[in-house]
Amino acid sequence: MKEERLKVFYQQMSDRLAADTRRLRKRNTAFAVGELSTFVLAIAAVTAYVSTDTGYTYLYMAGLMLLAYVIIRQQDVANGLRIETLENTQSVYQKELAYLNGDFSGFSDGAQYINPNHHFTFDMDVFGRDSLFNRINRTITTGGSKRLAQQLQDLSCSDIAARQEAIRELSEREPLRTQFLAYGQKASINTTEILSALQGIKSEAISTRPSALYATLATIASVGVCLIISLAIAGIAPASLALLWVMLQFGIVFATNNADFLRATKAVNRMHKELRTYISLITTIVGSGLQSKESQTIIKALTEDSDALMAFKELERILDGLDRQGNPLYRFLSDAFFCYDYWLVRRFFRWQANSLHRVEDWIKAVSHFDALVSMATFRYNEPMAIDAEIVVSDDIVYEAEAITHPFLGAKAVSNDFILADGHYYIITGANMAGKSTFLRTIGINYILARCGLPVFARRMKVSVFSLFTSMRTTDDLTQGISYFNAELLRLQQLINFCQQHQPTLIILDEILKGTNSLDKLNGSRLFLEHIQHLPVTGIIATHDLELSKMADEHPSRFHNYCFEIELSDHVTYTYKITEGIARNQNA
Repeated sequence: MKEERLKVFYQQMSDRLAADTRRLRKRNTAFAVGELSTFVLAIAAVTAYVSTDTGYTYLYMAGLMLLAYVIIRQQDVANGLRIETLENTQSVYQKELAYLNGDFSGFSDGAQYINPNHHFTFDMDVFGRDSLFNRINRTITTGGSKRLAQQLQDLSCSDIAARQEAIRELSEREPLRTQFLAYGQKASINTTEILSALQGIKSEAISTRPSALYATLATIASVGVCLIISLAIAGIAPASLALLWVMLQFGIVFATNNADFLRATKAVNRMHKELRTYISLITTIVGSGLQSKESQTIIKALTEDSDALMAFKELERILDGLDRQGNPLYRFLSDAFFCYDYWLVRRFFRWQANSLHRVEDWIKAVSHFDALVSMATFRYNEPMAIDAEIVVSDDIVYEAEAITHPFLGAKAVSNDFILADGHYYIITGANMAGKSTFLRTIGINYILARCGLPVFARRMKVSVFSLFTSMRTTDDLTQGISYFNAELLRLQQLINFCQQHQPTLIILDEILKGTNSLDKLNGSRLFLEHIQHLPVTGIIATHDLELSKMADEHPSRFHNYCFEIELSDHVTYTYKITEGIARNQNA
């Protein structure tokens, strides 16, 4: 029911924005007619003024028409920007509606982060098409994408309760999240490119210094050229002297500042296309009014010591100045009259000295918020999910009621399950009975809990521990590694990991399935005999019923659970986990 209300909300917002966009587009025609009409009337008035003797009436009319043209043109540009904003916002709602309908193609799937050797992400479908990342990710910066991926890979959140609070608060601010995401609908902001540009700025040594003497000389020169031109116009000074002064001043300003001007242009031009969007992102974050601990940390990173928004806006003004100086006529006039190259390079040097050292931290703060918006949107879209209870314990605590796999939606069958520290759970069952899905349900919900994200259960209580899985081993023919050899290497990696990360939950699906039944049984038993001496808790799915006998040999550590099927004219799958050993097979 809640999901249906969300669908209705997204559809209504999308339809409303589409209607607003159509209304604004109709104005484009009126603006175009107005611009053309005022421009033609201005030309006609000038022509009439020149060809008739009616005083200044037509000249005044021409001026009014030109003023009207400028005003209409400004309104036209503003209307175009409003249309773009509405279209981007509508795109956000349309993608969320597609998400609720099971279509995640509008979001990056994180395929670039797939690592078969990672200790759990490959087995748990964290990255790739229709993966956990694909469902959570809404990031609009490459830095935000990397941060979100890192959170899901490393499970490195040090204050899970604070993360839960930040996600919960931001999930309730739907217009804020949508406004933030709208800025990245046309194209993702390449954080790597910006950081590379910053390294280029650091390497550029600007020789012009913000010296009071140079500033005074530039000011005197600008006043002097205006004065000498005024005297020339009044007939007090010769026009040749004014022209000589203008040419000389341009030559001096150009010669002394051109090298620095070119270095500044080279250094910052790579950031220009990203800068305006970044300013909008920072404005949104700083003005969000969010009060959670984690959000306040981000906001303070952007405002304390030196203000990120002011710094980025100053850099934008410098970039605009560099762009204008690209016009040779404009550059000649601005340098000859105002020594503009000097003042521009001087401003860039001040920005480089005062703000450059903070920009990398500001970009990290924006990336942090970007990842947080994705997490909050995921929570908003999954109203049935709940926050896990995180407990402080040196032991593994994992208690879940009515836990389900987040990918299965309403058709998921829930199960209750409790893991005791240092215990092992052997899970048997027929093919397709639900063993592997259950293992992934346990693992992926723990990943969500460790990241502060909502989990798919009625109740879930966990402690903080490490996770290692072995469910989807792959061979590598290019390296001469067979499937069985790959399994052995994975188990060796598991042992090394468990020795270095304590305590650890291991999730295994069919140990040594790349060999014959007898080797598989003996190898599995020997492996479990060895691993039980480490601070490890394990869930192991197997078709080998003989492995279940370990519960008879070590009843205090090993426990048997199963997914049973019912056999009649048809096979019935319950997908409910129960104690005991599976009796029925279906092959």
